[in-house]
This record gives sequence, structure tokens and C-alpha cells, in this order.
Amino acid sequence: MTTTPRPLADSRLTVRHTTVTDPLARPLLDELTHEYSTRYEKPVDLGLEYPAEEFAPPGGAFLLLLADGEPVAGGAYRRLDARTAELKRIWTHSAHRRRGLGRRVLAALEQHAAARGYTRIHLTTGPRQPEAKGLYLAVGYRPLFDLSADPESIGPLPFEKHLESPRP
Repeated sequence: MTTTPRPLADSRLTVRHTTVTDPLARPLLDELTHEYSTRYEKPVDLGLEYPAEEFAPPGGAFLLLLADGEPVAGGAYRRLDARTAELKRIWTHSAHRRRGLGRRVLAALEQHAAARGYTRIHLTTGPRQPEAKGLYLAVGYRPLFDLSADPESIGPLPFEKHLESPRP
């Protein structure tokens, strides 16, 4: 018998600004690595893609969404240019999907980036990640590609979103 995990109450959720090397991040990043390797049928090493310091202040950030102290989702951004932050490694643990946690991570990253003076977010997702594509479209990201084209013919699917300045 399969049980459905109970919804996470907001009061149990906290955002922790940390680093890619935080041991709490390891389970999420390991699962993300496995997911990418499986979907794209090739080995992936996230540690080689970008140095950890790109996701650290002052230009970047890495955060975890914790439920009762356990990581359930996370994401990061890095400086792309003076006004643009690039989102990376947005991930929800497989046991906690379909609860709006990805939206929470995106909102926290957007708010943090806006507070640091970024006015635009850029991101890409893989052509074999329709869930991510759907999430980004649902929360107002503008596709920078032809939505009617076969995603496999495009490669990484780029999106952007302009941020509002934080209120004083």
C-alpha cells in the first residue's frame, strides 16, 4: 500500500541561506545528479559545472527549504551580469513533490536576488524536464524559445523574468 505524504504546514518550513558544500544540501544535490544522469543518459557532475563560490555572496546565493530541519527543496543563483542573476539547481526532493515547494524556492530566490539589486532572472532547463518547464511558465517566466518546437530540437530551454524592486 502506498501512502501519500501529508502536506507540509507553512509553520514547519524555513529557508536556510547556506552553501553548496553544506552537508544538508548533499542529499538533494545527489538526487538531482542522479535525476539528470538518468534523464539524459550520461554522467553528470554538478561539482564540475560551476565552482561553489559562484553561488555565494556577494553575487550569488544558495538556499535550502527545510521542513522540521530536513532539506526538502533548494536552489541557487549566480551573477550572470550586473543586472541579471542566473538560477541553477532548483530541486525538490522526490518524496516532497507536488506541494508547491518549487514555487516557494523560486519566490525566495527572486526576493533575495531583487534585494541584492538584480532586476532580471535568467534560467535554462533541460528539454527532458517538462515539469520544470511547466513550473517556470506557471510562475511568470517568459520562454526565450518557440514553445511549439520539439524541446529536443532546441537543447537547453531558456527563460527570463524581470523582477520588481523590493519595497522599502
